[in-house]
Amino acid sequence: MKKNLLATMILAASALLGQVSLGINIGPPPPPRVVHVQPHSPGAGYNWVDGYWFANNNKWAWHDGYWTRPPYAGAIWTAPRYEGKQFYQGYWAGPNPNMYHDHRWDKDKKNRDYNRYGH
Repeated sequence: MKKNLLATMILAASALLGQVSLGINIGPPPPPRVVHVQPHSPGAGYNWVDGYWFANNNKWAWHDGYWTRPPYAGAIWTAPRYEGKQFYQGYWAGPNPNMYHDHRWDKDKKNRDYNRYGH
């Protein structure tokens, strides 16, 4: 009964205040993997994004490093980090609003992540 009341209160608060985020504590990520050889750049306009751990279904998943084009001119990649028991996802920052990496992009290999699929 208390769980239902709590859930109802959270839903009511989110309706009144906007988005409510609930986190799950899965502990700190493992140490970063070591990349001994970074692939060559595919050309001008690509940025290297180092590999990183990200939370996925209540566990840590590794995202390999890759070459990618920024989503807009002047965007700079800010790497994900784990700080004070909180995970902050990586994002592109610049003159436009910040853009977070959408892991669905990984499945769309055209014109995004280079050298992740044997190009």
